[in-house]
Amino acid sequence: MSVFDQLVGQQQVVATLRRTLTTPGAMTHAWLVTGPPGSGRSVAARAFAAALQCERVDDPGCGQCQACRTAMAGSHPDVQVVTTTETFIKVEAARDLAVDAQARPTLGRWRVIVVEDADRFTEQAADALLKSLEEPPPRTVWILCAPSLEDLIVTVRSRCRHLRLGTPPVSAVADLLIERDGIDPSMAYHAARAAQSHIGIARRLATDEHARARRREVTSIPLRLTSLGAALNAAQDLVSEAGEGAESVSSDRHEAERRALLEQLGADPAARVQPPAVRTHLRDLEARQKRQTKRQQHDSIDAALTDLASVYRDALLVSSGARVELVNASEPDAIGRLARAFSQDGLLEALETIGLARQRLIANGAPLLVLEAMMIGLTIPTSGPGVGHARPGLHA
Repeated sequence: MSVFDQLVGQQQVVATLRRTLTTPGAMTHAWLVTGPPGSGRSVAARAFAAALQCERVDDPGCGQCQACRTAMAGSHPDVQVVTTTETFIKVEAARDLAVDAQARPTLGRWRVIVVEDADRFTEQAADALLKSLEEPPPRTVWILCAPSLEDLIVTVRSRCRHLRLGTPPVSAVADLLIERDGIDPSMAYHAARAAQSHIGIARRLATDEHARARRREVTSIPLRLTSLGAALNAAQDLVSEAGEGAESVSSDRHEAERRALLEQLGADPAARVQPPAVRTHLRDLEARQKRQTKRQQHDSIDAALTDLASVYRDALLVSSGARVELVNASEPDAIGRLARAFSQDGLLEALETIGLARQRLIANGAPLLVLEAMMIGLTIPTSGPGVGHARPGLHA
């Protein structure tokens, strides 16, 4: 099984990578992999890294050799995968990467640095990588991943070869869930469609009843927005749910990190009071953990807003009579009611309102204030779809 078999619906990208691996002189030392969420950016980067280290030069990326297996598992000594649970990657981390890039490969043919969230580099951090991207050592390869070209500064983009992934077909994602995870075909197709072909979310929806219930709750919001009070309550519920989810996911990990740090420092984890030097390290750890929890909360809200936008998108398709498959095809009555409640212009404005809220969250806006403004802007017009409806959330 090739390492590229995990790239769903990306035949053109796989063909490009295979040509690069087997054509003399075709290799580039800096790559930028872009694509929408769930398209497989990280999978593509890891598969390419594994193929670069593959022991079979006639069929790189075989997936069977030791180099392929360790690279895909994240344990190959010459493949460094950089992930972050924080909102930004700061300049200090970028400088460390630039230093790491100077190291020679120890076992493999290449020194490969994969940055899964390159869009989270601050401008100063991105600047710190420019020289290394432009003039890396002969056996170093950078693979940066980001949602789109515009998520990175021009000077970084210009130094990389661009590899763009598309959204895989719903059928391809469903087939993967059936073959790889043994999901029932009807559930697999439903989950793939509801996840809008995001492979990770599709698998979660197919295997986790709580995730499905949570999505149903989010997609029911539009028809509940009948008043100012309902809008404010919906915003509060969304923020609270995201916050509680982030806390529950991170609490056990944070405690384990705290104990591990105290053990590394030779301190007693059970002691009620720690020495001043230890307390300094603990404060740094707690600050980092708070940033991680905030990032998880923002990511959870952003995923909910994606589901919310899919409802207005479906309503717009129904209103316009477009013959396109609906994301929320299992809720035709609710979609029809929303289509009748808004004009087509109103539905377009609703999508813009949600998009603006996502931008404000990325810009570090206060989640509750951002979502309150958005929900008010999504309130169902009382004057009917044929009359203009002000969208306070669009400009608030």
